[in-house]
Amino acid sequence: MSIDEIASLNISQKIMLVEEIWDSIAQEQEQIAVTDEEKAILDERLSSFEANPGDVISWEEIKQRLHA
Repeated sequence: MSIDEIASLNISQKIMLVEEIWDSIAQEQEQIAVTDEEKAILDERLSSFEANPGDVISWEEIKQRLHA
């Protein structure tokens, strides 16, 4: 499907297309490989959060800071 074809869809059709794309990604996510380096980074960040749970800010606060 080309960009022009997508642009010609009505909003309902576009939403259905996005849902189909999302579902196909969800089905394939298990095939996405995470490297040992990425796992180490994630483990480090999780450990940091668990050690200092009060040092985080919410997504809402981040958005407010960006728009201030």
